[in-house]
Amino acid sequence: MQTIASERDSAGPAPRRRSVAVRVGDVTIGGGAPVVVQSMTNTDTADVEATARQVAALAHAGSELVRITVDRDEAAAAVPRIKERLGALGVEVPLIGDFHYIGHKLLADHPPCAEALDKYRINPGNVGFKHKKDRQFAAIIELALKYRKPVRIGANWGSLDQDLLTRLMDDNARAAAPLDARAVTREAMVQSALLSATRAEELGLGRDRIVLSAKVSAVQDLIAVYAELGRRSDYALHLGLTEAGMGTKGIVASAASIAVLLQAGIGDTIRISLTPEPGGDRTREVQVAQELLQTMGLRAFVPLVAACPGCGRTTSTTFQELAADVQDFIRARMPEWKRRYAGVEALSVAVMGCIVNGPGESKHADIGISLPGTGEQPVAPVFVDGKKVATLRGATLTEDFKAMVEAYVANRFGLARPDAAE
Repeated sequence: MQTIASERDSAGPAPRRRSVAVRVGDVTIGGGAPVVVQSMTNTDTADVEATARQVAALAHAGSELVRITVDRDEAAAAVPRIKERLGALGVEVPLIGDFHYIGHKLLADHPPCAEALDKYRINPGNVGFKHKKDRQFAAIIELALKYRKPVRIGANWGSLDQDLLTRLMDDNARAAAPLDARAVTREAMVQSALLSATRAEELGLGRDRIVLSAKVSAVQDLIAVYAELGRRSDYALHLGLTEAGMGTKGIVASAASIAVLLQAGIGDTIRISLTPEPGGDRTREVQVAQELLQTMGLRAFVPLVAACPGCGRTTSTTFQELAADVQDFIRARMPEWKRRYAGVEALSVAVMGCIVNGPGESKHADIGISLPGTGEQPVAPVFVDGKKVATLRGATLTEDFKAMVEAYVANRFGLARPDAAE
């Protein structure tokens, strides 16, 4: 199997793998377009209001595509009403219908649902079994053709085509140098996606309407499977570690696997599949996806705030509170800034805690502040574009610095969109 390491400039990712562009609503996946962030609701789709509100929350957080479960008649009947409710909320994010087992029937029985969705997602491992598999797969593809919709063919480790896996295991057992079972299973994942895509093309679905994914739950398996998919095809690829887990485990595992692939130029759209904490915020996975792409230098979503980790020189909480306050301020202001100021996503801000590295880091940022450290009164120099411009002190230091950030954004980025306030 080909490794994804290659000789390249270590200062940035490898050139993007060339993939066929797929249009989903107003969003382009692949074809050199920026990597797209997507997410999925966890509401009962039949609950129109709850689902529409969660879709809206995900879209406002930055999810550029949102997937919803369509698992029964009530859910399918709700889809056009969800779309209508989103319109009333001013949300135009493309909706993807996630189909398993009876997708062919739901799409056929609910034409308004088939029309309202912007893309269909089907799993070749459970689209049908035995003699029904090809017929039911073909039925979905024919409906995608009828309604002019793209399709994501998403193989999954947990629901892999057992007939294909059994055949490959049998062939492997007869080989002179058999592979281990895990390697054969990875090959079955790759073949499941590619064979299904070939069949979809035979039925008339163009390559510009096909996205592939191959979801597994282990980091090294994900890297290996997508390296092969990238090597063997030019289909647009959706990356995601399935069943990644909760909290830091899910974040670390997803970032570790997806970042390796993105660094190799593989991947056109991503999802960070986090198990939410009880009562947790579903939009967390969107924020993690954005931060992954931004920290890798692939996209810019919100201004970055650099802050030191703290040490024995920063035993007070002053700089921690300032860093948190500034980060919250920037996120709260971003919707308005993005409307008014083109390019504001590229802003960099530094909030440092002591005099050791603080001034230097602050000079590297567009605007930065450096607190003096433990046991001193908060007297902090502010640097703008590498030059010291002010010293802030006292109880109003935080509000004064936020006002300077606001003024910097207006002065630097306001020129890029002079008519934004009209």
